[in-house]
Amino acid sequence: MGFADLLDEVGGFGRFQMIHVTLLSIPGLLMASQNLLNNFTAGVPEHHCRIPNITAALNESTAALLRAFIPLDSSLTPSRCSRYTDAQWHLITDRPSHTNASDLQTEACAEGWTYDKTEFISSIVSEWDLVCTLRPLKQMSQTIYMGGVLTGAIIFGGLSDRFGRKGMLIWSYFQLAVLGTFTALSPSYVVYCVFRFLTGMSVSGVILNAVSLKVEWIPTKARTLVGTISSFFFTFGQMILAGVAYSLKDWRKIHVAVCLPFFAFFIYSWWYSESARWLVLNGRSEEALKHLHRVAKINGKPEMTEKITLEVLESHMQKEVQSSKSIHTVFDLLKTPTMRKISMCLMVVWFSTSFAYYGLAMDLQKFGVNIYLMQIIFGAVDFPAKLVALLMLSFLGRRITQGTCLLMSASVIFANIFVPKDMQITRTALAVLGKGFTSASFTCIYLFTGELYPTVIRQTGMGFVSTMARIGSMAAPAVLILDEILPALPSIVYGGSAVLAGLIAFLLPETLDIPLPDTIEDVEEKR
Repeated sequence: MGFADLLDEVGGFGRFQMIHVTLLSIPGLLMASQNLLNNFTAGVPEHHCRIPNITAALNESTAALLRAFIPLDSSLTPSRCSRYTDAQWHLITDRPSHTNASDLQTEACAEGWTYDKTEFISSIVSEWDLVCTLRPLKQMSQTIYMGGVLTGAIIFGGLSDRFGRKGMLIWSYFQLAVLGTFTALSPSYVVYCVFRFLTGMSVSGVILNAVSLKVEWIPTKARTLVGTISSFFFTFGQMILAGVAYSLKDWRKIHVAVCLPFFAFFIYSWWYSESARWLVLNGRSEEALKHLHRVAKINGKPEMTEKITLEVLESHMQKEVQSSKSIHTVFDLLKTPTMRKISMCLMVVWFSTSFAYYGLAMDLQKFGVNIYLMQIIFGAVDFPAKLVALLMLSFLGRRITQGTCLLMSASVIFANIFVPKDMQITRTALAVLGKGFTSASFTCIYLFTGELYPTVIRQTGMGFVSTMARIGSMAAPAVLILDEILPALPSIVYGGSAVLAGLIAFLLPETLDIPLPDTIEDVEEKR
């Protein structure tokens, strides 16, 4: 007899669980907006050197005047980073093939740049001229944000095991709402990056604590369905992001639009019930009993409030309470054989899943398709991918689903290496397919990890292994630089990592229809 039996007695997956899971999942609609925001707030508009007193007056009918000031690159489009030292008026009438313009003297953009405002009215790139020599700063802002997510995973994972899931989640909502909104007021690039780092920390707090509150209040058989449905909120959020970004096209307004709603989430989050499992294991059984009675009443089982007493609760959790008296740290994840094997395998799987996912999802402009449409397509592909994942999780189990999704994503990434660059539609279709498999892998790994780690150290474990995901998301943009050495090298790295993780995933123990472990001893005995 354990806590899972008590959950069944107070209604299983009843009205309380439905409301609880829904309220916890709604903020997921804007989690995608936080992680993928850089595609739009740091979008690179078409640009060229500013020509004083002339550029401002240019329109479609007089754009040919640019020929006198801006040299053409190899693709016969205006150069983004140079201009002629002196005006070359004769180039306006001469065809590019009839004029040897390569011998003309050029210089850097001394007066700054002029940006096209068709695709983006304003982005941090056009705001602070993050182009040409400052181009690496565009990706640096995303790396700094992911560094905040990494730091948050480490900090909030431990804090929530010590101070509770609900309190840390409420604080994370508030931190994200305040700092995320203040990001829109950033007067400089440095201040912007500081706010993004702190916002990233709160994103980790929201994700980790929401997952634990869901898992610890739902019956064993409902975990697969709840995990997959929750991930659909994130998927739909990607499409919402495209709509918000398209309607605003201003990075400051976009930040406000995706962060302001967290004030509402902060307000209604006080309704949540703290994890009764966590309360019992931390010597607060009376509070846990009150929450269980509340759940029973909401689920239409008021008679259970008399049957479930403090003695009944503690007798069900006796073994877990004894184990929880010892203080657990991240080192406990590696001390015992089974926990060590689980942790090492999960580190590789989390890293590779995030590495491949953000390698595909964070540079939408490279596909040559409208960036807003591309974001919708990348979001839409998750629906069929996750439905397939749901069926696989329910019938084949977690281990097979995890390994298969990673190996399939690797095969698609490798296949794209052999597709000629002029077959843009085919390349884009394969990238979308690969993104679908990595999304399915994410769906599985969140659920899988929560089921593998015991209650006494679940949040610490989630924070520990998801740290590798943040490292993967930070490393993914940097790998794109390798295409200067060999065009196919980034794909080889992404695909190779997915193959390794896919094989390692098969070493993890299966958790389908197995009750959640509450102590480290449970894990060692059952595995």
